[in-house]
Amino acid sequence: MITLTYRVETSASIDALATKIASDQSTGTFVALAGETEELKARVAARVLAIRSLPDADRPSLPEASDGPFKRADVDIAFPLDAIGTDLSALMTIAIGGAYSIKGLSGIRVVDMKLPDEYRSAHPGPQFGVTGSRRLTGVENRPIIGTIVKPALGLRPRETAEMVGELIAAGVDFIKDDEKLMSPAYSPLSERVKAIMPLVLDHEQKTGKKVMYAFGISHADPDEMLRNHDLVAKAGGNCAVVNINSVGFGGMAFLRKRSSLVIHAHRNGWDILTRHPGLGMDFKVWQQFWRLLGVDQFQINGIASKYWEPDWSFVESFKAVTTPIFSPDDCALPVAGSGQWGGQAPETYRRTGRTVDLLYLCGGGIVSHPDGPGAGVRAVQQAWQAAVDGIPLAEFALTHPELARSIDKFGDGKAA
Repeated sequence: MITLTYRVETSASIDALATKIASDQSTGTFVALAGETEELKARVAARVLAIRSLPDADRPSLPEASDGPFKRADVDIAFPLDAIGTDLSALMTIAIGGAYSIKGLSGIRVVDMKLPDEYRSAHPGPQFGVTGSRRLTGVENRPIIGTIVKPALGLRPRETAEMVGELIAAGVDFIKDDEKLMSPAYSPLSERVKAIMPLVLDHEQKTGKKVMYAFGISHADPDEMLRNHDLVAKAGGNCAVVNINSVGFGGMAFLRKRSSLVIHAHRNGWDILTRHPGLGMDFKVWQQFWRLLGVDQFQINGIASKYWEPDWSFVESFKAVTTPIFSPDDCALPVAGSGQWGGQAPETYRRTGRTVDLLYLCGGGIVSHPDGPGAGVRAVQQAWQAAVDGIPLAEFALTHPELARSIDKFGDGKAA
């Protein structure tokens, strides 16, 4: 059985709406159909397992709803595997997509999903995940420290390579193209690869450390995206940024089957699905689809994010991608980003269970350091050392000038 939990809101009967969701999303329609036997219903019909009442809502989530009060409840509905199978598009269509159109609801949000073991063998899952990301970066027992090439800088390939060279020399572990940096006229992907990869490979030859550079390869045409993948792989690259909402389930499945690169997922567009608390779906549900399809690294914002997301939501996202669906091998590496600098390291360490199994990603928090990107890398490394050692940042900064300068620059929380 496949079990979905819906947070239902209505001015009508919760019990009746729960039954209607189960019926409409499986065997039911507005009239009885020929051949609709009790035996058929028993085999493929969804059924309500449990209803847990919640406090009423003060106002409806959907503005066109009738007068209240607006009752709320979490409703568990089980779908037989025979009715859906293991196709993720069928799962999204049947168990989630149509539920939002049901009349009588003033709000509905999918808050949990439990899948049967059949899904384990039906989908590839991460190819590299946490273990592979650590192996390829050569980082153990501390966070992987990364930064971002921002398109707002307007850097051309040669200028990008100059900054990348400084970051590599400073000891950064990971660099990525911003999700908006795909193949613009001023910086085509092919030219970025040609300018950057020799620096990565030269540093690897000299030191044994291969900095992971994630190139943006997203494209609406899966064949073109694969050509981008091959361009990176042929040049010796090992990671790619994929805008998963933009390429879709089919694009992701197509890429994963053929990929030799670590797939770094950017979740832009997820906010459309989740920002209203009474509508959409929780990240806990949505991220399962992408992990099954093969995401290795998952961006999830961070503590004191520059975006709308509160800290508790980041913590829940962190738990989601690090909780096995079936086994630890299907976990993705959590990527903390969005307005991060060394200042959030102690709280990130505390709120994520004192773990260092993450990629800590700073854009402006590194490249905008007053003494340059190299000093920015060292400042973040120092902040994490202080966090893990339990030393207050201000105290640690007394003997670590890069961190001290970073606190002066970003201490008001304005890293970008």
